[in-house]
Amino acid sequence: MILLTGAAGKTGKAVLKALLAHNCDLDVCVLVRSEEQASELKRIGAAKAVIGDMNSMESYRRSMRGVKAAYHICPNMHPQEKEIGRLAIAAACEKDLEHFVYHSVLHPQAEKMPHHWNKMRVEEMLFESGLNFTILQPAPYMQNILASREIIYSEGVYRIPYPVTTSLSLVDLLDLARAVAIVISEPGHKGAIYEIVGTGGLSQLAVADHISDVLGRGVDAEEQSLEEWRRTAEKSGLGSYQVETLVMMFTYYARYGLEGNSNILSWLLNSKPSSLYNFLKSDITNEI
Repeated sequence: MILLTGAAGKTGKAVLKALLAHNCDLDVCVLVRSEEQASELKRIGAAKAVIGDMNSMESYRRSMRGVKAAYHICPNMHPQEKEIGRLAIAAACEKDLEHFVYHSVLHPQAEKMPHHWNKMRVEEMLFESGLNFTILQPAPYMQNILASREIIYSEGVYRIPYPVTTSLSLVDLLDLARAVAIVISEPGHKGAIYEIVGTGGLSQLAVADHISDVLGRGVDAEEQSLEEWRRTAEKSGLGSYQVETLVMMFTYYARYGLEGNSNILSWLLNSKPSSLYNFLKSDITNEI
């Protein structure tokens, strides 16, 4: 059995589906926070659901019974990522798991982005744990663009809170999920650290051009001020830690960008990762 933590988010659901598609005989246990989440993931195909708290050692102990490997996803930009990682790793050591796979982030070495740096600290814990581990470091998801879909359609604008020249590598979440299924189900990946990157660096002008090509009409990239973004985020109810962490991330992007290389993902998948154009062609017109 494989344990999937943080299973109720978009990454967890994608990974669960990919695990089951990769090996239909594989049993997956999910660690979730509520009965509602448990029911949803069981409908997708989870064999077992443990309702618990990722800040609780007992929750990890219950969820790791009968488990041989785990894919650990901490909720995005969680202020207690290091503490949660420490508990998950300690429980895995206690249960003597055969394989612990950690969902990290592209360039966790970037201390100016706190959520990246916290993941680096968890990686360090894994190095010192004695566990057989694999670390996956995904680039920002192509799916993040879909959050702007309504504005793209209504205003013809792709608006981002950093300069339109900012260069970012991206990855399709579905490619990441397929890579997770391969790494956790097949031999030969223990001790590896893999950047999971689908594209080279793309400016936001290039992203807007791809959107324009797919939609068949002009879409302009436009920089939104951080002050305006902050007001909108706070009004939406986003927590203060998340708001400040994202502001620091956007500031980093503006100055340095975030670029990686797709060679490793191509090797893992034995095929080229999804291009941004192909992703947009299949996804950006959905649910409009």
